[in-house]
Amino acid sequence: MPRSVRHEYEEAVYHVMCRGNNGQSIFEPAFPTGGPESKAVIGKKEDGQRLFLSTLEEACLQTGWRIHAYVLMSNHYHILLETPEANLVAGMKWFQGTYTQRFNAMFKCRGHLFQGRYKALPVEADSGYFRAVGNYIHLNPFRAGLAGEGLEKPLEAYEWSSYPAYAGRCRKVLKGLAQERLLSACGIDPMSSTRRETYRSQMIFKMRGETEFDAMEDLTEKQLKRGWFIGGEEFRKWLAQQLPGTGDNLRGEQRTAHDECEAERLLGAVLSALNMTEEDFLKLKFNSLEKQVAAWLLKRHTTVTAVWLADRLHMGARSNVSRALTAITRGSDAKCRELKEKMTQCTG
Repeated sequence: MPRSVRHEYEEAVYHVMCRGNNGQSIFEPAFPTGGPESKAVIGKKEDGQRLFLSTLEEACLQTGWRIHAYVLMSNHYHILLETPEANLVAGMKWFQGTYTQRFNAMFKCRGHLFQGRYKALPVEADSGYFRAVGNYIHLNPFRAGLAGEGLEKPLEAYEWSSYPAYAGRCRKVLKGLAQERLLSACGIDPMSSTRRETYRSQMIFKMRGETEFDAMEDLTEKQLKRGWFIGGEEFRKWLAQQLPGTGDNLRGEQRTAHDECEAERLLGAVLSALNMTEEDFLKLKFNSLEKQVAAWLLKRHTTVTAVWLADRLHMGARSNVSRALTAITRGSDAKCRELKEKMTQCTG
C-alpha cells in the first residue's frame, strides 16, 4: 500500500496522532508483570509522559511549532499542531525518533515504540473544524472513562492533557502551547478574565449532553477516523491541487527558516559573537568547546541533522557531534555555561 502524501505548507494545522507498536503503551515499558525487569522501573509510572512532553517542548523550540491542544492516552497521543513554516516531516522525524531513543534509554528497552507512521491530517484552520478537533482532543479522557462528568475525577484532573491549562487548573503550562486560537474558535475572548471558566462550562455541557447537536463536530469525528483531511469541500479541492502533478508541488525541496538556511544564519551570528572568521573557526579541533557549543546551539534551534553538522562544522564523524551534544547539554562548569549563554543570545 503506498504511503499517504504529507501536505506541507506554511501556517498549516494538523491533527497528529500515533499509536504504540502492537497496541502497547508508549509511556511505560511492556515488561511482564512480576518479571525481573519490572523491578527496575518501579516508581517511574509517569516518567514516560514527562519525557514525552519535554521532548515535544524541544521540538517546538527547534521548529517554531505551536501546540493548540494535546492529550496523552495510554497507548497513543493526539496533538492539534500548527506549523508556521512547512516543516512537519522534519520536525516529526526528530520528535518521534528522539523520544523513542530517550524512552529506550530510560527504561532499558530496545526496538520500535510506535506503530508505523504517524497520522497527520490537515485541518481547515479558519473554520469550525479547528474548534471541533480541539474539543475532540480534550474530551478523549472522558470518552475513555478516565475523567469527566459522572466519573470519579473531573476532566481537569487528567494532567496529561492541555485541558487543565485551558481550565486554569495547571501549575506548569507546556512551552509552545498557544490557547488563544482555540478559545477564539469557541467564541471566547482570549483576554477575558472569565475565559477559563467559560471554556470549562462548554466542556461540561458537552459531557452532559446538554448542547445542541453539532453537525460539524459529528462530521469532524468521522473525518478523524476515516478521512485524509479535516475540513469542507473547498479545502479538499485546495489540498488536491497541491498534490504532485496537479499544480504547485509543496513537497519539493523547501527552504524554511528552521533548516540549513537558519543554521547558516545562526552560525554567522556565532562567529560574530566569538569574533572569529569562519576559516579560523573551522580549523579548531572537533572537540573544542567553541565547536561543541556551536553544534549544540544549531541543533537546538533547527532541524539539521548530526551528519550535516559534522560536515559543516568540520567535526569529523557523526558520533563526534552526538557526543558533543550530550556533553554540552549536561555541561555544568562555569566556562561551558558562560559560552552557552553567550551563544544563546545570538538567536535573538
